[in-house]
Amino acid sequence: MKRRILLAAIAASPAIALFGCSKNDSSSAQKTIKLGTLSGPHAEVAEEAKKVAAKKGLNVQIIEFSDYGQVNEALAAKDIDCNAFQHVPFLEKAKSSKGYQFTALGKTVLFPLGVYSQKIHTKTEIADGMLVSVPADPANLGRGLQLLERNGIIKLKDGVGIHATTHDIAENPKHLVFREVDSAYLGRSLPDVGFAVINGSWAVKSKLSPEKDAFILEGADSDFANVLVTRTEDKDKPEFKTLLASFQSPEVKQFVKDKFKGSVVAAF
Repeated sequence: MKRRILLAAIAASPAIALFGCSKNDSSSAQKTIKLGTLSGPHAEVAEEAKKVAAKKGLNVQIIEFSDYGQVNEALAAKDIDCNAFQHVPFLEKAKSSKGYQFTALGKTVLFPLGVYSQKIHTKTEIADGMLVSVPADPANLGRGLQLLERNGIIKLKDGVGIHATTHDIAENPKHLVFREVDSAYLGRSLPDVGFAVINGSWAVKSKLSPEKDAFILEGADSDFANVLVTRTEDKDKPEFKTLLASFQSPEVKQFVKDKFKGSVVAAF
């Protein structure tokens, strides 16, 4: 009788061990989400946030894009779960024009927009009739024109705000000539213009240092900080709260400070 009980216990032990192993595997499984971003500095910041998220039990797969427009399209198509590459004015413009049902979850980093030149070093050197290249995309165009207005270079029509275009310039005392250029080519336009207004991420890609090379630069309190964005239907899912906390972590803040030295700044 004792022998039968012992054999039954031995026979059952592998099943018990297997059950215990399966339970542990399940508890240690990580949730995986796909994060869309732009190649370059955006992706580098995302990689650092990914490391932090992994410690919190969240696996982040980073999908890099080279075109601004593709990232939101991918989110709408559910090819990715969230993205981190745009500021709120850009997001609102995209939602208005495309009908996206997206929600901004919180701020990540700021790529300061600046004014660059190979010919002058201060705004007092701006000459009459200078050619100026500005971003062709609507959100960054309005942002750039506002920056010029805040520095007394032009004056815009009342109330146009971030939606300003070159047609909304009410006063242009230096008779500047504005040329809209795709953001990817603004850095390359510098030899041919008096100065250019360039978004921080594209400045870095053009081997420019916003902190050192811009003679006018946005501050860290700008309204144009990048945000983590997901579909509105998913905004309350815990994995996105975890990812936002990872972006806003001390580790990411220190990485941004050490890596970019002012070219990118933490916005949290």
